[in-house]
Amino acid sequence: MVTLRDLEDDRAASPASPLPGTPAPRPKQLKPAHGMAWFAGGVAVLDLALIGIAVIAAQALRFGPNENEIAGAWRGSALGGVPYSVVAVVLAVFWLGVIAARGGYSPRIFGAGADEFKRIVSASVLAAGLVAIVCYLAKIELARGFVAVAFPLGTLLLLIGRYVTRRWLHRQRKRGHLTHRVLLVGMPAQVGETLEVIQREPRMGFQVVGACIPHLSKEPGDDLRQGGLPILGALDDVAAAVAASGADTVVVSGLPGRSSRLLRRMSWSLEGAGVDLVVSPALTDVAGPRIHVRPMAGLPLLHVEEPDFVGARRLVKAASDWVAGSILTLIALPLLILIAVAIKVGDRGPVLFRQTRVGVHGKEFPCFKFRSMVVDAEAKLAKLQEENEHDGVLFKIKDDPRVTRVGKIIRRLSLDELPQLFNVLRGEMSLVGPRPPLPSEVQQYGDDVRRRLLVKPGITGLWQVSGRSNLSWEDSVRLDLYYVENWSLSTDIVILFKTVRAVLARDGAY
Repeated sequence: MVTLRDLEDDRAASPASPLPGTPAPRPKQLKPAHGMAWFAGGVAVLDLALIGIAVIAAQALRFGPNENEIAGAWRGSALGGVPYSVVAVVLAVFWLGVIAARGGYSPRIFGAGADEFKRIVSASVLAAGLVAIVCYLAKIELARGFVAVAFPLGTLLLLIGRYVTRRWLHRQRKRGHLTHRVLLVGMPAQVGETLEVIQREPRMGFQVVGACIPHLSKEPGDDLRQGGLPILGALDDVAAAVAASGADTVVVSGLPGRSSRLLRRMSWSLEGAGVDLVVSPALTDVAGPRIHVRPMAGLPLLHVEEPDFVGARRLVKAASDWVAGSILTLIALPLLILIAVAIKVGDRGPVLFRQTRVGVHGKEFPCFKFRSMVVDAEAKLAKLQEENEHDGVLFKIKDDPRVTRVGKIIRRLSLDELPQLFNVLRGEMSLVGPRPPLPSEVQQYGDDVRRRLLVKPGITGLWQVSGRSNLSWEDSVRLDLYYVENWSLSTDIVILFKTVRAVLARDGAY
């Protein structure tokens, strides 16, 4: 830990740090914003191609090869007979325009969160609604079968296309391409926290190039240079630091004193530079739908909605869990029987392992799993405690000697957890939720961690799709609490799809 004075001395002695008023020449390179503009254009071309495939498929499925039927699109209307090939082109261009109007090609939505997919769905629904309204008002006889196929199929193809492009974008960003060059501004402690979050999520596309901190403060701060982060100036040097580093985004967090005046002056100094100014509030792990900006007398106030633990949305979740759990159980029944036979033949021991876990509001329940360890595994646990490879209250070791041969296979594929579908049908668990803890773990919970018990535990969750056993205890808790506070049905669907990918990748499973 060093003081801000130490950081100032480092900045003064560093030849890479520009002096106020004498900024280094801006590097001649393609700005990241331009690269993202090209990416957005490529996504638009892909969307147009996918919409074209959808409308052509809808035309073929509705009319087949009969050219006489195809020519009857708007017959009887004031426009006369128009071929469906023309209708398809008009519909595709109109659909693409609605997506653009809904912000579907804004560089800021690519690669982060579910907003990109939500905009595709909302734009597609809006386009379908507008087509229906126009056809009704103008008395246009557009075949309902054509519309009924084109829009659902097109929406599905668009979502798949966005998923593929997002995966490609994440790979490029991990290699350092298509990123935003970020300058961090604020108090050292807050800048250090922001830097940690950005470094933890490289796929978000933020490449930190430097920081500006108050140079007159004598309060201790984080050693920002430890991670190779250059200090490019004080709070009054932001414009010069932007010019010197080639930053296209300024992220402000934790300004001292009259922060509103400092922020206003900073925004004035950056006018015309084409730089995004982002303010990071002292509010973390809160999902966007719970945050609303409500200006009052020129002061933007952040209103944070309370977490939803009861009510109609929870009833919908319970109903969807039961329906989806029933369907998945029927589909997995042959696999359940096969695994049960393999375990029984392996060592003649019991097929299921029942373990007491803690559910919603601290209520204990028997959690079902396929037995993947020897029969007396619990008795051997005490001897293995010293080999625990996990921090916090969890016990995990990669090469656990208690695991059977069949157990190694089903644990690697997460098939040992399939019997928890019966816990879902019994109402004790959910398909998606926090990890079900042991009573001994709950006894070590603090007040903040105990909030995990406000919702039902899940077969899968954010911890499952974010590294599983490779996660630290702190990250596991952070993800579980984020889910508890920000649950939504769309989030559950996304996690279920990501679970399939995580299981196939077998990363962090042992």
